[in-house]
Amino acid sequence: MSVLKVVELLSSSTESWEDATRKAVAKASETLKGIRSVYIKEQSATVRDGKVEEFRVNVKLTFEVLD
Repeated sequence: MSVLKVVELLSSSTESWEDATRKAVAKASETLKGIRSVYIKEQSATVRDGKVEEFRVNVKLTFEVLD
């Protein structure tokens, strides 16, 4: 039987929401093993001078709790 845990993270990128998501997973992978999925809960962006300046995501990562 597997036991899974979910953590919520915030991440940002000047490139895209996809890049912000990749950054969140990559950073979490440094300390969490067995990441199974990522769920994008919210997306937002900051705007400056009429242009998107930063893409932001609020993600939930699911990983297996290891023995």
